[in-house]
Formats: sequence, C-alpha cells, structure tokens
Amino acid sequence: MFCTPAQGHEKGGVEGEVGYFRRNHLIPIPPVARWEALNALLRQACQADERRVIQERALTVGQGLALERPHLLPLLTEDLDLTEEQYGRVDGKGCVQVRTNGYSTPLPPGTEVRIRISPTTVAIGQAGREIACHPRCYRRRQQVLDLEHDLDALIHKPGALAGSTPLAQWRAAGRWTAAHDRFWAVLRERRGEQDGARQMIELLRLGRQHGYERLTQALQHALTSGAHDAAAVRYILTAPPPAPLVLNLLPTECGLGDHATRPLPSVAGYDQLLAPGAAALLEIEA
Repeated sequence: MFCTPAQGHEKGGVEGEVGYFRRNHLIPIPPVARWEALNALLRQACQADERRVIQERALTVGQGLALERPHLLPLLTEDLDLTEEQYGRVDGKGCVQVRTNGYSTPLPPGTEVRIRISPTTVAIGQAGREIACHPRCYRRRQQVLDLEHDLDALIHKPGALAGSTPLAQWRAAGRWTAAHDRFWAVLRERRGEQDGARQMIELLRLGRQHGYERLTQALQHALTSGAHDAAAVRYILTAPPPAPLVLNLLPTECGLGDHATRPLPSVAGYDQLLAPGAAALLEIEA
C-alpha cells in the first residue's frame, strides 16, 4: 500500500485497503501448516489483487503500482529484527514461562535466562549462548517439551521414559520413528524393561552428540544387518569412515603393464585332437 508523501489524510485509505485484503484473503483463516505456505498464499493473493480496479479509477492496482515504483525508496538491505527479548527463571519443572506457555530447558531450576521471542521460535539463552530453541506455540497454557532436555534425568529413572510427555511430543513431531520403536522393543526383549530403556536413553544421548538424523540411520542399519545390540549402534555412529580403496597399477613404462593390451591366447591347436585317429597317433608316439 502506498500514499502521497505529506498527505496524512490518506492514512485512512491505506488502513481500509489493509482491511479489504484481510477480509478477502485471510477470512476464514487459511488452512496451512507452515509459514512458507502462508507466505506463498499471500503472494498469490497480492498478485491477483493487482488486477483489481479501485472504485471508478481508470488504472488497475498493478498499473498504479508500476507508475509509483520509480518514486519508492529502495528496500532495506538488512531484515528488521522482529524478536522480543525478556528475562526469566527456570521453574521447578525445568521450564521457562513465555506468555501462558512453558518451554523446556536443560538448565537447573532457578537459573536466570534470556528469552528471545520471534514469530516462529522461542530461543532460550544463558551466559551468552543459546541453550534451547523451540517452535513457538500460539495456543494457551501448553507445555512445549524436548526429550533431549530430560535425557540426563531419565538415565537415573529409565522407567519413566515410556510414559513421558516429551516422548509423546517427539512422536507427534515425527522425531521418534518406527526404527526407534523396533530397536527399543529388541532391547527390552533381550535386556529387560529397565536395562533396555537405559540403553535406549544412552543411544539418545549419543544422538544428541552426533545428530539425531545420524542416530536414526544407525538404528535402521543395525536392524537391517541383524545387529540388535546397543554396542553395534554405538560403533556405527562413532567408527571412522573406511579409507578409500587405492589401486596400485603396474607401470607401463617397465613393460609390465602391457598385459592389458595383449590379445587373448588361441586354443585352435587343440582342435587337432578332435580329428579321426588323433588319439591313436598320440598313443603310438607315447
């Protein structure tokens, strides 16, 4: 939306256009799952709106924009910082309160943290470094938890893993895959409930160190190869990559490499043995 410089009375028209766009393109709320999809939908709506004619004007919105474009200021080279900062303390459940929602951290209760709130994320920092980052939740009175933050506590109480809320949220987000469930079932069958859960937590701690995507691949590799043991997954994650195969070819300048270009030997002489009387002749010569 644009208006004539130093003409403050046109502000109402700009606000009216914003309301028109909202009523026509954002009501009802578009059913999108990601911000990228919403931005693409809004871009398409803006491009379609360029064909509209406002009241009884001769030009469309797009034609008027083309006339005004040379007079507009250039876009900023740096994005505007839309984050909001606040400070808080970790509560007894290991969470910090942002609006009405609690976001988990791996920090002990009572720790003072800095919270940066953006339209899409909630980042929690302490001592100048980022400790946790969550997708922002726009619902009210929710607990946004990350299983990674509870691993050090769960290692002492492994029985709590199966029914934990962070595990349920990982499942809902797709971070806990079918490979995790299959491997955990094998560990419980071979090691028992407590020890099987403890070994699974140890593997998750390795995933925190080496990457959870690599852990998922290692679990799938171990299941496919029949190595149903936590030590096998640990080896797959931590073993160095195999050295590349080097072929030492014989040098051709020494005459040792020309074997690759020699013709194949002929066996035509053996066909004489197939002629009549050839066998008897061989016996006489012998």
